[in-house]
Amino acid sequence: MEFRFTPDQENFRQEIRDFLKGALAGIARDASGGEPEDAHVSEDFSRSLAAKRWIGLSWPEEYGGQALGHIERYIYTEEMTYHQAPMGFHNTAERQMGPSIIVSGNDYQRKSYLPDIARAKISMCIGYSEPNAGSDLAAVETTAVRDGDDFVINGQKMYTTGAHRADYIWLAVRTDPEAPKHRGISVFLVPLNAPGVDVQPLWTMADSRLNHVFFHNVRVNAREMVGEENRGWYVVAGNLDLERSGIERVTANQLLFEEVTRYAREIRGNGGAIMDDPVVANRLAETAIEFAVGRMLAFRVAWLASKGKSPNYEASVSKVYGSELSQRTAQAGLQVLGLYGQVAESPRWAKLRGRVLRHYHLAVSDTIRAGSSEVQRNIIATRGLGLPR
Repeated sequence: MEFRFTPDQENFRQEIRDFLKGALAGIARDASGGEPEDAHVSEDFSRSLAAKRWIGLSWPEEYGGQALGHIERYIYTEEMTYHQAPMGFHNTAERQMGPSIIVSGNDYQRKSYLPDIARAKISMCIGYSEPNAGSDLAAVETTAVRDGDDFVINGQKMYTTGAHRADYIWLAVRTDPEAPKHRGISVFLVPLNAPGVDVQPLWTMADSRLNHVFFHNVRVNAREMVGEENRGWYVVAGNLDLERSGIERVTANQLLFEEVTRYAREIRGNGGAIMDDPVVANRLAETAIEFAVGRMLAFRVAWLASKGKSPNYEASVSKVYGSELSQRTAQAGLQVLGLYGQVAESPRWAKLRGRVLRHYHLAVSDTIRAGSSEVQRNIIATRGLGLPR
């Protein structure tokens, strides 16, 4: 079977590439994605995309989009990721918050937030994980108690990416402590400059910044609730599907793989190129095949969505495959570099500028964030294969 994009889709891909040649000139980027998180953030670049109406391009035109299809959205994401475009300012809001607001939000939220996301005027982050709620996300303990037209929020979120520079946090809270844990959850959009919000850094072993976010008697108007009160679990589940189904994991790892492959072909040792070792050649060949599979799994999600279907377990297939591929890619890179792969910073000994080791450190969390591999396999088993819980 042969898979092809339409001529219009190929033309769109080329248009993106032509734009990026100029837009990214002079922007230093690291092929491993291993530099600090803020290096992937450029408000100016985000606004250049907004000027072309590429942010939210699959959204309805009334909300600032172009009503293009899901395949086009994936092509756009694939090219932006491959060329290391600094989309960190708007990407989370575009990928997850916007579509969730279109489906579950109220008129105020659609009119207030969607145009600002599309114009790259606001940035958002996700507040799900807590000290006692991660893979078991329904165990959230942060509370929101109604007080007239407001809700008062108290609690803590952790491992929150980008909270130190975002304008809003997409927050899952418990609004009914007496309900079963999958009920009694609601979702709010909370401004991070609201009184009582405290953002503290949480540094990882890869030297990237996550955050603790504390809420102390934070007041938010009831109109900021996304979806129905106490039925936020369905909003969260749909939002997570959007995060899990992207092609970013495969494409970002492709960059490092290409770098490692060039290294194996060019660097000589033991009388020949590293690639001449059949063990190395076989490992890299297997990894190349895995990238082709991962790309197909990701575009399968987009194709199903383009047919009006809800690719729930298919998104989990793509996510678990892509996140584990990230770790296998790093392991393959360390195998090719040998002991040099353990050196992160040294003008002489850090091969590929230490990118493989940084990628290895970053990849540790890939099978945890957005739902662990165990959670994804449970989804695949129950919703995809119809197995009992």
